[in-house]
Amino acid sequence: MKKGDEEVEGLLHPPQADAPCNDVIAGGAKQSSVKGYPAELEIRPGRVVGEVYLPGSKSLTNRAILMAALAQGESTLSNALFSEDTDYMASALRELGFSIDEDKRGKQFKVKGLGGIIPSRKARLFVGNAGTAMRFLTAMLTLGGSTADVGEYEIDGIERMRQRPIQDLLDCLNQLGADVRSRFNNGCPPVIIKARGLKGGQARMKGDLSSQYFTAILLSAPYARKDVEIEVVGELVSRPYVDMTLGLMKRFGVSVVGAYCNTPLQVKAGQRYSSLHYEVEGDATSASYFLAGAAITSGKVRVYGLSRDSLQGDVRFVDLLEEMGSKVRWGEDWVELEGDSLKGIEVDLNDCPDLAQTLAVVALFAQGKTRIRNVANLRIKETDRIRAVATELERLGVRLREYEDGLEIEPGRFNPARIETYGDHRMAMSFALVGLRVPGIVIKDPACVAKTFPGYFDELERVRQAI
Repeated sequence: MKKGDEEVEGLLHPPQADAPCNDVIAGGAKQSSVKGYPAELEIRPGRVVGEVYLPGSKSLTNRAILMAALAQGESTLSNALFSEDTDYMASALRELGFSIDEDKRGKQFKVKGLGGIIPSRKARLFVGNAGTAMRFLTAMLTLGGSTADVGEYEIDGIERMRQRPIQDLLDCLNQLGADVRSRFNNGCPPVIIKARGLKGGQARMKGDLSSQYFTAILLSAPYARKDVEIEVVGELVSRPYVDMTLGLMKRFGVSVVGAYCNTPLQVKAGQRYSSLHYEVEGDATSASYFLAGAAITSGKVRVYGLSRDSLQGDVRFVDLLEEMGSKVRWGEDWVELEGDSLKGIEVDLNDCPDLAQTLAVVALFAQGKTRIRNVANLRIKETDRIRAVATELERLGVRLREYEDGLEIEPGRFNPARIETYGDHRMAMSFALVGLRVPGIVIKDPACVAKTFPGYFDELERVRQAI
């Protein structure tokens, strides 16, 4: 691989034994330490044909759980996602004293909100590698305690979480009157919070690292003592995720004004979330794998749980696949894609970087090069996703160029390979699609998909039509 000249994101609750990966898709007999998952999974070639009912959106589920906990009264969240990340969020809130009942079979959470009060004055929380839980809870916990009774909290995660930066969020919260710091003074978790309630006021924060920093503050800002005003410095990465946050806050009864780079985001003090029944949309990022699978295998799939007016920016993936040559139809709550010959594209994915790995796989089966740009923040996700994708594509024999902010991929002939996943659920889900076209593709540590989509491999096998 040649770099371009101008350049230089452990299971809390293991999957149950009665829900193993499908034996037809599993090629290896070695078992991982996680019950019910093989250590390695061989993907069999086939076409993606059929219907998929999406699990609930992780991003919306974790935002909704937190807002429901801050609301007054009981909220019901239906079609909620049950995965590692949402389990970490719900478990942390329970440890803080909130009542959260769950019905996994019915895909439902019942959350009893306490009107902005955090019951526990002290807690040490562990959130694995769940970035949303780490960032959202860090901001929320500044609301704890009082001037007379300080709340003391610590949030930690796995080793990779201890490498993921959070200093910009801490600095912004401190500008708003909080007392938060990195335990080891290296700008990464564990995070220490000494809470006396959030004062509020004005703050500035760079927008180029993570939209979750802004979401974290926005979610808790209504409960600050004064109005909160945040100026976004520079370009805001993953802007649709902030739009998602604002849309969901509005559903829970809180309004935010501001246009990011032109006008600061402003949240008026005294607003409160209302308890409600909320149905979580299907996960648009999870949809991308099945849509991509149909696109690259000349298959046809209808995915339920998405609409054109989705709150999720990753619904854009449908437009990208259509631009590359796929045939698309939309219904009221579904999208249908039929694969056809594909062509490479050049695309700025700054607004939806979680699509980059899946698009990189689609690019392997398109005519002409594909260039993915402006996703430098992928280097601070569950793994350095740009480097990880480049490494595994090289393992397949793909010609590419790695840039600081993305990749250029040239299709060609491929080798069978054992794919490293780096503990990253999106590496496993996206590279599994290669196996639908290339014999001999083995996914290592498939259990990592439990982070957001525990049943992914079973669902992929269900819609795989042997050829």
